[in-house]
Amino acid sequence: MRRLSRIAVAGIASATLAVTASACGSSSTSSSSSSSDSAGKGLALAYDVGGKGDQSFNDAATAGMDKADAEFGYKSTAVEPQDGESDADKSQRLEQLAKQGYNPVIGVGFAYAPAVKEVAAKFPKVTFGVVDDEQITADNVADLVFTEEQGSYLAGVTAALTTKTNVVGFVGGVDVPLIHKFEAGFKQGVEDTKKGVTVKSQYLTETAQEGGFSSPDKGENAAEGQIDAKADVVYAAAGLSGQGVIKAAAAHKIWAIGVDSDQYKQDALAKYKDSILTSVLKDVAGAVYNLAKSVKDGKPETGVVRADLASGGVGLADSNPVFKDNATLQAALTKAEAGIKDGSIKVKTS
Repeated sequence: MRRLSRIAVAGIASATLAVTASACGSSSTSSSSSSSDSAGKGLALAYDVGGKGDQSFNDAATAGMDKADAEFGYKSTAVEPQDGESDADKSQRLEQLAKQGYNPVIGVGFAYAPAVKEVAAKFPKVTFGVVDDEQITADNVADLVFTEEQGSYLAGVTAALTTKTNVVGFVGGVDVPLIHKFEAGFKQGVEDTKKGVTVKSQYLTETAQEGGFSSPDKGENAAEGQIDAKADVVYAAAGLSGQGVIKAAAAHKIWAIGVDSDQYKQDALAKYKDSILTSVLKDVAGAVYNLAKSVKDGKPETGVVRADLASGGVGLADSNPVFKDNATLQAALTKAEAGIKDGSIKVKTS
């Protein structure tokens, strides 16, 4: 059913987001360690830009780690990114985590792909994961990817049926193919739903190093510009920067659409919650937990592991009663979901 597919993806992501950051005191293992030896310690997350507390992408990964710790008795760890770090810095971080006995070791974000590829070759008995990249082909690497365009299409339907000015906005953190998927799905959802609605799009930076995913002030400024251009619904796919978009929406009493986690439920955004209409959910928490469980069970996931609307890997949050109780909108979303699942609606990725 539609509602089940929509809330299932939020189940893990709404879990407690406290990081279990302490490492076990046991001696480090080497690349010759067996999977079963190192799996007992726990998993390790190497955060993407924005780090813990982004109320979005990284916090969703944290929720998956916390769930694995609670169920398996793990003592996992999570490591924050550093400003201006290189691929070599990322490789060193992943190598240290593997040597310390963590399994799986997960790079949270496509920026980790080169480092994961390099380090996985050195530790063939450790399972590695990378979120949002599917270019690595290795026997011990899981490429954890999502059909972000499908959830974003539903956000576009929502925006089109909510706007009163017939102008809506999209704020992307960084101008990269991954975020293009969010924009493409959103625009298509708007266009398929209501003719004559204009979508204002803006990317905050060209590269992640410039702060596109980690600068709420940049997000706020971009949203202010779109609101000045009459946008009354703004969708942000910008990590931590999205908090600035939500802040601006609340200040001007328009609607924001969040991303990755159910941002209506996030404590750090509680004072803005009445302006968060819905969020495009991306079950990073489930992907992290499932990879950890597969290692524990002795059958590690590898290759491309793709989550989509049909599997509950992406969807929309319905925590805000204004969203949930809009019968016209819910009927349109039900129809759109069915079309995406049966293939009659093919959502663009660029």
